[in-house]
Amino acid sequence: MKRPAIANLFAWSLLLALTGTVQAAGDPVAGKQKNAMCIGCHGIEGYRTSYPSVYKVPKIGGQHSEYLVKALEAYKTDARSHPSMKGIAATLSTQDIEDLAAYYAAAGGK
Repeated sequence: MKRPAIANLFAWSLLLALTGTVQAAGDPVAGKQKNAMCIGCHGIEGYRTSYPSVYKVPKIGGQHSEYLVKALEAYKTDARSHPSMKGIAATLSTQDIEDLAAYYAAAGGK
């Protein structure tokens, strides 16, 4: 392999590694411990596979963490309206929201 190709490969690998750490501000391990309130509607890891739902809920596993943070903050500030989500979001701290978003973003969609 030529030197420029190796340097280019190294630079891209470094960039990918850095962007992966920048995307998730929260702690996915802490988010997994806090997700008990989410499982009832969204299912384990953010997608229902174990039993059918009688109502429509979004699949949040694999969703971008930034989107999840914005959605939860919108429920918390009444910018989005859903009685259950507003009640749950009201109990979450900023760190809780970031941790949950990191967990579900890392869970991946199935």
